[in-house]
Amino acid sequence: MEMNALYPFKLEPALHVKVWGGRRLADLMGKPLPTAEPYGESWELHDTALVVNGPLRGASLGELTREFGADLVGAGNDPADGIPLLAKLIDASDWLSIQVHPNDEQARELEGEPRGKSEAWVILHAEPGAQLVIGLRMGATREQMAEAIRRNRLEALLVYAEVKSGDVLTIPANTIHALGPGILVYEIQQASDITYRLYDWGRLGLDGQPRELHIEKSLLVADLESLPRLRQPETELLVDGEYFRTWRHALAGDALNVESEGRFQSLTCIAGAAQVAAAEHEEIVLHKGETGMIPACVPSFVMRGEGTILRACQR
Repeated sequence: MEMNALYPFKLEPALHVKVWGGRRLADLMGKPLPTAEPYGESWELHDTALVVNGPLRGASLGELTREFGADLVGAGNDPADGIPLLAKLIDASDWLSIQVHPNDEQARELEGEPRGKSEAWVILHAEPGAQLVIGLRMGATREQMAEAIRRNRLEALLVYAEVKSGDVLTIPANTIHALGPGILVYEIQQASDITYRLYDWGRLGLDGQPRELHIEKSLLVADLESLPRLRQPETELLVDGEYFRTWRHALAGDALNVESEGRFQSLTCIAGAAQVAAAEHEEIVLHKGETGMIPACVPSFVMRGEGTILRACQR
């Protein structure tokens, strides 16, 4: 197909029920949740997301990546590996498991996967006193961590950080971390679902069984030497990482022109609404809780409206 077959997409996310989830995706982001179950994640931009506008309506991003390759996801990405970034909205109504992710080399060696998982969180809502786990106490050893897990006492070794709306946390691969209850976040990450769960608070899953732990691999990849730092950025650029960058654009009626520079763009509306237009293509409108994608071959686009957009692209 010709390059101009691609255009700005509006996406239908994939919703995921989680034992620690809740209803904030509906209450705060306006998402229709199909059942009364606890929904924890909305995968906004991912291979499973479906296009809901234009001639490619009904196609998944995974299918389109295989069909259009670099025109969709940009040069330097193997279409066989799918969309290289994953954007999520996450509602934590209980503690998520304590987990850690491998880096690229470890993912290839341990799992045969093309990429590891570095990620970043933008806190959209936090109840008073809400906390994250951001690592292990300095000086703690792998042996102490393993013993604490065996005794169900890992809490004593964890480092907690209180969060508020607007906080940003960049979480490199190998960081021990967890979301706590009362938090809604936007997450941007390398598109990998490799999660090593090293502790789950003694909790049972939705099936009534303990969830699988991956203690040996967690101990192998965990970084015990450094802790990430919460920030309240004062500029539009929230995250400037090794794999991705993320901006917060507070639109106030004026048009904002963005050059794509050969990179696909993920656009998630977190407040109000925004119109997105590119050259001769049909305009899309993103309301709160909705996500769009600008293919890499679309050279520039304009956003306008009275809303707030989180924009992410590859580094």
